[in-house]
Amino acid sequence: MGFKPNFERALVTGAGGFLGSEIARQLCKAGVKVRGFSRHHHMVLDSLPVEIFLGDLLDLPSLERAISGCEIVFHTAAKVGLWGPEKDFEQVNVQGTRNVIEACRLQGVRRLVFTSSPSVIFNGQDMNGPNESLPYPSHYESPYPKTKAAAEKNILGAADENLATVALRPHLIWGPNDPHLVKAVLERGKSRALRRIGSENKKVDFTFVQDAARAHLLAAQELRPGSILSGKAYFISQGEPWFLWDFVDAILESAGLPPSKGQIPKRAALMVAFAAENFYRIFRPASQPPLTRFIVKELTTAHWFDISAATKDFGYWPQHTMSEALKKLSGRNP
Repeated sequence: MGFKPNFERALVTGAGGFLGSEIARQLCKAGVKVRGFSRHHHMVLDSLPVEIFLGDLLDLPSLERAISGCEIVFHTAAKVGLWGPEKDFEQVNVQGTRNVIEACRLQGVRRLVFTSSPSVIFNGQDMNGPNESLPYPSHYESPYPKTKAAAEKNILGAADENLATVALRPHLIWGPNDPHLVKAVLERGKSRALRRIGSENKKVDFTFVQDAARAHLLAAQELRPGSILSGKAYFISQGEPWFLWDFVDAILESAGLPPSKGQIPKRAALMVAFAAENFYRIFRPASQPPLTRFIVKELTTAHWFDISAATKDFGYWPQHTMSEALKKLSGRNP
């Protein structure tokens, strides 16, 4: 299914971010008038015809000004990270999302697409192809998934006859100029600090950024009050799970770096992570722990998902295979 916009003006919160800027780029290409909402100026938007609104998610009046006149909102802005005071995550991810919902209602916006994460249902166990019926866990190891889950619940609970909402859960977004996953792998690879954790190489889903953005556009196209999408969450990925360390090595190869070497037993890694968390919790250094229990569990479990609901309900299917996307990353297929 191709994207044929049935709206003229859209707001993208977090428009300067990795995913947000790609959503803005694809919307502009389709002829949509795009507004971006973020706290700071982002050079990545300078080449796009995006109307920039500077503001904070906690400032409802500034959100209202940005949303006024728009027909749809793509809410990608969030506080990400695996460490930090929970109140900081709570303010941005939960209260900020409540404000977006409220601003939509106050300004008469009837469609809201929310970027969630599969981490909201991660329970520390292997996840081999579950669908969206998987429940939220009773405990979270990190404030990020905990607050994203609370935000997702608010988004889905807000769906009614006046406001259609949908939550997309793209898993491990990556691609060229990726400031998160790819950057972290390359930095550790260059410093020779990358070590495999555990003795098993589990399968994991990934989402190429161009396909993640396209999923948002396709969902937006079908979203309206009373539609099958409204009030639902959907997993998004390439539909092609890879063994985790094979993917890491492919990223390293794209930069001409040697493959990962060395291994840390899972139990030892959990002990190191526990000690690191306690140290950082007590002494509160400005940096983040080099390892957390959440990271250890993410690196030693399978987590790939059934994306057939997204295919069925709004026609999403990735336009790139993992191998094709890796060629774009290395520059062999720009």
